[in-house]
Amino acid sequence: MEFDIAIIGGGPAGYTAAERASENGLKTILFEKKEVGGVCLNEGCIPTKTLLYSAKLLDHIKGSAKYGILADNNPGFDLGKIIGRKNKTVKKLVLGVKSRLTGNGVTIVQGEAHISGEESNNILIHCGENNYRVKNLLLCTGSETVIPPIKGFSDIDYWTSREALDIKELPQSLAIIGGGVIGMEFASFFNSMGVKVKVIEMLPEILGNMDKEASAMLRSEYNKKGIEFFLNTKVTEVSPGKITVEKDGQISDIDAEKILVSVGRKAVTNGLGLETLNVELYPKGVKVNEYMQTSHPNVYASGDITGFSMLAHTAYREAEVAIHHILGIEDRMSYNAIPAVVYTNPEVASVGKTEEELIASGQNYRVRKIPMTYSGRYMAENEGGAGLCKLLTDDTDRIIGCHLVGNPASEIIVTAGIAVEKGYTTEEFEKSIFPHPTVGEVIHESLYI
Repeated sequence: MEFDIAIIGGGPAGYTAAERASENGLKTILFEKKEVGGVCLNEGCIPTKTLLYSAKLLDHIKGSAKYGILADNNPGFDLGKIIGRKNKTVKKLVLGVKSRLTGNGVTIVQGEAHISGEESNNILIHCGENNYRVKNLLLCTGSETVIPPIKGFSDIDYWTSREALDIKELPQSLAIIGGGVIGMEFASFFNSMGVKVKVIEMLPEILGNMDKEASAMLRSEYNKKGIEFFLNTKVTEVSPGKITVEKDGQISDIDAEKILVSVGRKAVTNGLGLETLNVELYPKGVKVNEYMQTSHPNVYASGDITGFSMLAHTAYREAEVAIHHILGIEDRMSYNAIPAVVYTNPEVASVGKTEEELIASGQNYRVRKIPMTYSGRYMAENEGGAGLCKLLTDDTDRIIGCHLVGNPASEIIVTAGIAVEKGYTTEEFEKSIFPHPTVGEVIHESLYI
């Protein structure tokens, strides 16, 4: 039972690392206690986007008259089929990931792995009834939902994202505690399904660290669609059908049939046996360097366990960097241009610096801002929505940030991300030719503002 590398956790970081390691000749073993694919594939990214696409189709049908298409005045949906399609999509993708791994010779062990120490320059791992000796270890155990210490949670039947993905029937009303990305995506889905949604957020604006102008635009859109927002509002107690909140020193109650908790996620580090290798932790997770290497030279960490950027696409890249370092390939992790997307309708996407970050750091910058309607393609496909394209440049005219509101922001933000990562000036970026008509060329248009 000896391997060149063991990977604990089969999510985006884990399965990417396993595939890259085995492709490059490393004898690889992957431990996963639940299902390969991790939270992203089984309980997060993919299932939520599958549900949101059904919701988006329903929204399009409801608004089809604006495009000259006359549909049923009261279009319906089959919730069971929506959930069933989500499950089928997840199952197919999980099988695809497993097939790629086994096809590359990766040994997959389903079970909870524990680190038991070191011996003769090998790391010892125990899983089930078996012991394993490995030269290198990559930690990819991911994250878990944070349940805040609020009075009453232990006495009620609340939802996290896991339960919300497998509902059998819709509630009449839903209160979402937390207006971050996950909270807003579920708010979008349930709003489209006709549920009365209320979003409770402690901060002055939704979507946490994303651009505040973009966040406010999205909130305004959903306010028009009937979602109630309670900002600067702290939840102090919950009980069946009721949330007690405090704002500006005043106590009040918010009624809702169901409660969805979405206040964030935390790295999974407990119970792994990290103390046996003296792996250094910091408040958010496992501490790593630019090569994804921990304080132990043969132990690496990638994905949510590092607590830095809890996004699947970040995990993919971190995993590649870790494997490259083990293989002796020059590479290092950069977090300068990590795209962030909110898959609501309309979508919101950001990359690079925000105005708020730049103001806080005292850095000079320039804003180039236009509505998405500068794109003819956007106008043709988005009746009634102005959208936003905001580009931020520094003193040397280099592109340092981009923030979009409007569909399909998720598909075009990567264009700006490349410009941020490569340090393009606006003059250099102007020479890039964008296909016409596309929504993406709105980024090019913003260069001339």
